[in-house]
Amino acid sequence: MLSSELQHKIDFKTKPLGALGQLEHLAHKIGMIQKTTSPQLLNPHMVVFAADHGIATAGVSAYPQEVTYQMVMNFLGGGAAINVFCRQHDITIKIVDAGVNFDFPEGLNLVNKKVRKSSRNILEEPAMTFEEYQQALENGKTVVSEIAKTGCNIIGFGEMGIGNTSASSLMMSKLFDIPVTHCIGRGTGLNDQQLQNKISILREAVEKYPSEMNEDEIARTFGGLEIAQMIGAMEEAFRQNMLIMVDGFIATVAVATVWKKNPEILNNCIFCHVSNENAHPQLLGLMREKAILNLDLRLGEGTGCALAYPIIQSAVNFLNEMSSFEDAHVSNKE
Repeated sequence: MLSSELQHKIDFKTKPLGALGQLEHLAHKIGMIQKTTSPQLLNPHMVVFAADHGIATAGVSAYPQEVTYQMVMNFLGGGAAINVFCRQHDITIKIVDAGVNFDFPEGLNLVNKKVRKSSRNILEEPAMTFEEYQQALENGKTVVSEIAKTGCNIIGFGEMGIGNTSASSLMMSKLFDIPVTHCIGRGTGLNDQQLQNKISILREAVEKYPSEMNEDEIARTFGGLEIAQMIGAMEEAFRQNMLIMVDGFIATVAVATVWKKNPEILNNCIFCHVSNENAHPQLLGLMREKAILNLDLRLGEGTGCALAYPIIQSAVNFLNEMSSFEDAHVSNKE
């Protein structure tokens, strides 16, 4: 009933049928999530989870590990791309220390959810113990439940962590039983020699562990503390019936982990952009999802979410504010 009411409202706006393209699908989706023909976006939030990865010490990134904490300080100072775009679109930003290998000084506007300093090196042992993984999931859920108390009904998730495209490639490979070489990209901008080194390291990592693992075992073994907290955060956002803005490759791997356990989460997800990380279009295809933007981004931080937000707002605005043929006394086609 609601679906047909929404479609009728969309179809009878002063435009040819389907003329607003993907905005019409977005408007319908948001109305269905909020169970209304007049949806609203309230108190939008962006959460950036940051953590270090033990595998970074093996040389899978073009940047050293200390860039993670340096970028967190940049976020807190308001100087990163995600800060710029969140300011532009009036999105509240929260920075979460999920497991950065650094002792941050007191008094910073930082959400301290550090489980440990950096995940373990997966070439030697699983990234997290069972207890650490469970704590990370719980920490992510707690962050979102606190935000939900502010009335927020749309939330995006970003990440910062040198080595996290490697962790995500390994997770994708295991989640979908795809050769890891098909899931690897240049991450922060590896040259050809560095890319070949990354491929050989990740092949070695995959071969170290059992071929049969469930979704949580995959995330615990190959993921990072920021990815685990993002998984918990996404699960809680779905439980709170929020709109979930999904950023690039790493955030999509986090959603895919939840989707394998609970396919209904995609009902609440808006995939904001397809990134320049070459496995991301493939991953979206496996989930039968289409992203709003394609800007060749590969920055992370949630930047794709912040850039897509005004388009999502436009979908809500046309549904609520655009005249119908009847209201505007415009003749519809025969």
